[in-house]
Amino acid sequence: MKIAEVPFCVVDWASVSPTKHAGKTGEAFWRTFEKGNIRVRMVQYTPGYVADHWCKKGHVLLVMEGELVIELDDGRKFVLKAGSSYQVAEDINPHRSFTKTGARLFIVD
Repeated sequence: MKIAEVPFCVVDWASVSPTKHAGKTGEAFWRTFEKGNIRVRMVQYTPGYVADHWCKKGHVLLVMEGELVIELDDGRKFVLKAGSSYQVAEDINPHRSFTKTGARLFIVD
């Protein structure tokens, strides 16, 4: 990942207002910072959240709290618990997320 046109900066996540995004079921609340060519998010999924689409975007994702299941379009599933991460390049392994219990994530894309 090459980060371009982003000078040193600090984000106080508590001061970033969340935006609500509906899933197929449940909701996601994103606190988003965008600068240059990156987007950094703190995301909270409600219990029962299921993504409403297959994502092809590249990400680095860290599960901070809860448990998240990642499903790839080839049928594989991965359970990520707090302290686990995944990394995927753009346009490789389309994926979607769901959680029974809820999860808090830190995502860079």
